[in-house]
Amino acid sequence: MDKLQIYAAQLGLSTITAAIASKCGLLGWMLVAVAAAMIIDFLAGMAASAKEAVEHPDDDKYGWSSRKGMIGIFKKFGYILVIVASMIVDFLIYKLSGVLSVTLPMTMFFSTLVTAWFILNECLSITENAGRMGVKVPAFLTKVIAVLKGTVEHEGNILKEDTEMEETDYEERT
Repeated sequence: MDKLQIYAAQLGLSTITAAIASKCGLLGWMLVAVAAAMIIDFLAGMAASAKEAVEHPDDDKYGWSSRKGMIGIFKKFGYILVIVASMIVDFLIYKLSGVLSVTLPMTMFFSTLVTAWFILNECLSITENAGRMGVKVPAFLTKVIAVLKGTVEHEGNILKEDTEMEETDYEERT
């Protein structure tokens, strides 16, 4: 690849990233972050597997496996599908709120929560892979990531708790 092709690719990627970010606001940057975290995690997993293969050359349990790699890619594709589904739910809620004349404080609630959860999940996986490579990962970092992930999970569960209360109330009335 010559420099012109590299610059053209960078310009194209930057333009696409900027377009997504301007249309989606914060969510656009979060989508870029989750994509970057997925790529970093996949590469970190490959590096950790390669290191383990060097340490355990006679053990087939260690080392890079194309089967495990494909399973990881399918899993990350599943993440993308869940994020898209959450964006569709947000879009439907936004459109229905307009029909019902209800003003919502935020238009991308579920998408933001789901994407943040996956970013934090990828960050935990990256730190785990770094640990497999022999890196001493600060305990406070993994704790902070876990707490943040728990906070995001809690925010999403607020709706579940309300729904459970409504179901309980309905069951008591019948």
